[in-house]
Amino acid sequence: MAERHLHIITHDVPWPADFGGVVDLFYKIKTLHQQGVIIYLHCFLNDRPQQEELNKYCAAVYYYKRQKKWSHFSLYLPLIVNTRKSDELLRNLQKDNYPVLIEGIHCSWHLFAGHLTNRIVLLRLHNAEFEYYHQLALHEKNPLRKMYYGHESYLLKKYEKQLAAKVNVAAVSKHDVQLYQQLFKAKQINHLPVFLPYNNAAGKEGNGCFCLYHANLAINENEAAAIWLIQHVFNGMNIPFVIAGKNPSQKLEFMAHQHPHTCLVANPSDKELHDMIAKAQINILPSFNNTGVKLKLLNALYNGRHCLVNKAGVTGSGLNTLCTIAEDADDFKTAVKYLYAIPYAADENIKRQQLLQQLYNNKTNADKLIEVFWSEKK
Repeated sequence: MAERHLHIITHDVPWPADFGGVVDLFYKIKTLHQQGVIIYLHCFLNDRPQQEELNKYCAAVYYYKRQKKWSHFSLYLPLIVNTRKSDELLRNLQKDNYPVLIEGIHCSWHLFAGHLTNRIVLLRLHNAEFEYYHQLALHEKNPLRKMYYGHESYLLKKYEKQLAAKVNVAAVSKHDVQLYQQLFKAKQINHLPVFLPYNNAAGKEGNGCFCLYHANLAINENEAAAIWLIQHVFNGMNIPFVIAGKNPSQKLEFMAHQHPHTCLVANPSDKELHDMIAKAQINILPSFNNTGVKLKLLNALYNGRHCLVNKAGVTGSGLNTLCTIAEDADDFKTAVKYLYAIPYAADENIKRQQLLQQLYNNKTNADKLIEVFWSEKK
């Protein structure tokens, strides 16, 4: 069999795999390496340093400095794209004619500009980014940030529409596939589930002793979800409620401390978060946007007990049957009281394992990528 060589361009350094935006990246790279693909990785440096770990899975790793954000603000090009333009990246790609996997709209400038013609390219869609930024704008209180998110959403919508006509796209959720087809008339778009570090559903039998909401709390819509749970779901209930995540604001810390049955755990380690997910009776994960796939939900389904979500939290994921779904505050309250009294049963893990392995099997999904890039050469 001929050697398979692949360029992968990532919007950030994909190790350590400690937040949702890089988990899919790292485990995709690792699985493709295990399948014999020779990987040339191109990473944009933001706040994360170069990582020796990546050399275990890649024939070469190239790093490019992301440009200072506000100096590259544009009226025409999304900031997440404009800060990742790199002539050095293009020169490295042009040394050969190997296929290219572009991870995220963020890294797509050379594709958009027509610099990658006559080679096989696949764009990995992490979100419908324009919709994601629209949701950030809706939940932002700071007027300048609100204006930026709205402007970015406007530019991304135009940019994504043009890209959708140029390239083969792999989206993380079926909802994003439908959105691109309906809104942008995309014809070359398919669903490719996220790659994960988990293999077995391992929720513990019996009862946990609290409810848990976990997320990156520095993201405004996640903070808004946490505040909504405090004010509208757990208010007046005697059930312990834990909020855990990165970089909570002083406002959220204050609100959590004002409620006697609520506590906040700031910046837990991976091990601490895993322990909390496993010990919780309910992982409660409402979402204020329905783009992409919520990796925190998958983490909870593989490692926790009951999962309580709203429709937006599972749209396009195929996970509806594994969760309890509620919409308004009264529905959430009723579901919390019910699930908190119901022991988690071992047969729930069997049900989860069957569906999760059907949808989120790393090897199967790596084979789909291999088919895209090398089917014509077989």
